[in-house]
Amino acid sequence: MVTKRISFIVNPNAAMGSTGKEWPSLKHLAKRQLGPFQSFITNCPGDATNLTRNALKAGSEIIVCVGGDGTLNEVINGFMDKHEPIRPESILAFIPRGTGCDFIRTFPIPFNIQRLLKLISNGHSRKIDLGRLEYVDHKGNKSFRFFHNVVSFGLGGEVDERVNRTTKVFGGFISFMWATLISFLIYNKKQIHIKVDNGFEKKFTSWNIAVANGQYHGGGMRIAPDAKINDGLLNVTVIGNFTLPEIFINLPKLYNGKIYELKKVYTFTCKQLDAHSDEHVLLDVDGEQPGYLPVHIDILSHALSIIC
Repeated sequence: MVTKRISFIVNPNAAMGSTGKEWPSLKHLAKRQLGPFQSFITNCPGDATNLTRNALKAGSEIIVCVGGDGTLNEVINGFMDKHEPIRPESILAFIPRGTGCDFIRTFPIPFNIQRLLKLISNGHSRKIDLGRLEYVDHKGNKSFRFFHNVVSFGLGGEVDERVNRTTKVFGGFISFMWATLISFLIYNKKQIHIKVDNGFEKKFTSWNIAVANGQYHGGGMRIAPDAKINDGLLNVTVIGNFTLPEIFINLPKLYNGKIYELKKVYTFTCKQLDAHSDEHVLLDVDGEQPGYLPVHIDILSHALSIIC
């Protein structure tokens, strides 16, 4: 049994509300495996960040996030000050219970609760990189936040907006696939100017540009097959000037890891990136839609310890 101070941050609305229904039995199992802990329930967007930050400042050594990638993103932001962790020695654990849960397709976290509680009890963790982005929020203000998985701009932001305002009853893959197909039909490609590492610059006509720490987003789209979560690099994938028929013909390769075979897909790595457009281009940040371009993104190497 662990002796560290543990706090659970629980999003009861994750996975269409099934997390809230599951929480009493999960809480019972966790107390039996881990001993006493505190638990905090989120009520609205942003709660997980504030609850995490308060728990860390009160002395929690392990924060367990129960929810999806959006909740995990909020919890991770609660770990971080503007440029560094609030408590570098503290550890994050993730119990995936969300619509997409793309992060665990890259990072070795089991879905099975018994195995996961045993890992938390053992306390084995690895350092991962985090991305940091500065962007414009929906009120027109400059803002910043961290991300653990993928930021994209263009179609990704449109898909997030569609998924988050419609039912997710059919699960992550179907919800994101349906939203992606509809968005392809009504979305217009954008002109986006990219500059990386104070060197390479190019304007792309693009459906979507992904800046990846992990490999998957959008409910299973393998957007960055070469991305590593702890190599200190951002993997950039540009889905370029495809015609609509070309998109639908090649759609399987966007999901099965063969995306780099497509001639109108461009890839490169960097440590920082700036993007802007004369058009209104929405952001996707770990499955959430917080604002729009322009954006500055950089990488914080080995910024956070997470149980795996």
